[in-house]
Amino acid sequence: MTELDAYLDVILAKYAGSFDIQKDYLFENRTYPAYGSFSSLGEKYVLIKKAKLWSVKAFEYIFFTDADTCTKELLDDIRRIMTDYMEPVLVRKNEKYPEKDHMYSYLTFAVLCRRRPSEDVIREIRRFSFDKGYLFSIRGHAEGHLVVADMETESVFTNSAGRELKKLYKKTFDDVRRGARGYKELYA
Repeated sequence: MTELDAYLDVILAKYAGSFDIQKDYLFENRTYPAYGSFSSLGEKYVLIKKAKLWSVKAFEYIFFTDADTCTKELLDDIRRIMTDYMEPVLVRKNEKYPEKDHMYSYLTFAVLCRRRPSEDVIREIRRFSFDKGYLFSIRGHAEGHLVVADMETESVFTNSAGRELKKLYKKTFDDVRRGARGYKELYA
């Protein structure tokens, strides 16, 4: 098992506790090593369920991909997938707006690289953004998160929306070194 494969195996085990994981996910004639989806429903009632005060739905969709290194072309492809597929199909279900009570959808791409990206690409990763509101945010918003983990220097780069993922991905390098159990061992 290569270092990249071991890293993916451990990070998938971390996500599998709350995400539905599909390995070898086929999209647009390309197979991604994994895809994950998460949904949450929060509701507040007064005494009985019929007296609902509010309800909110939250979602996250994550594509895992690997590359020799992250390039500007790969970032352009990720933006296209978020814009042309993830947002209209996964968030809006090909409708004009997301479903009622939609609060947010995070569209996440995790890129696992064998080599460190160039400084120009690292700047592009940090500047990467995708954000779309619906009905002046009455129907919530969709936000693009990008995280790039570099196996060569064990560095993690994120865009500003994905910065909370940095700690998780950085810690995964330590977990791989200490032999943490991975997805195959825990969920296969």
